[in-house]
Amino acid sequence: MKNGVILLVEDNPSDIGLTKRALEQNHIANPLVIAEDGREALDYLFGTGTHAGRDVRDLPAVMLLDLKLPKVSGLEVLKQVRADERTRLLPVVILTSSSQDMDITSSYGLGANSYVRKPVDFTEFAEVVRAVGLFWLITNESPPRKR
Repeated sequence: MKNGVILLVEDNPSDIGLTKRALEQNHIANPLVIAEDGREALDYLFGTGTHAGRDVRDLPAVMLLDLKLPKVSGLEVLKQVRADERTRLLPVVILTSSSQDMDITSSYGLGANSYVRKPVDFTEFAEVVRAVGLFWLITNESPPRKR
């Protein structure tokens, strides 16, 4: 698997736990960084706030982004990520319970690489995480990272 962390931006403790279990069950060993709101995700990516001083050149391999977040919405996080030269090419997978057409259209319009609806059933959820992990961490060729 490609080096790099998986940045999970999720405020629901149950979904965080399910994602951790699904990654472990599928032997996806990349380190997992969790941001529990949109502000924390932006702080991590841009080395501000509680993540001041973090080397921002060390981008995650992929960001799994929920849409319904406190402080800063997932769509606003995506908008800021795509607006900044340093993070513009970061793979962003929307991982959300929303299946509303407006959320899907807005996500792709702002530059999401993929939109995945979270299944309620754990077995299905684990399969979704496995497929996302296999594609974004193994199959997909990411652009070279600037150092």
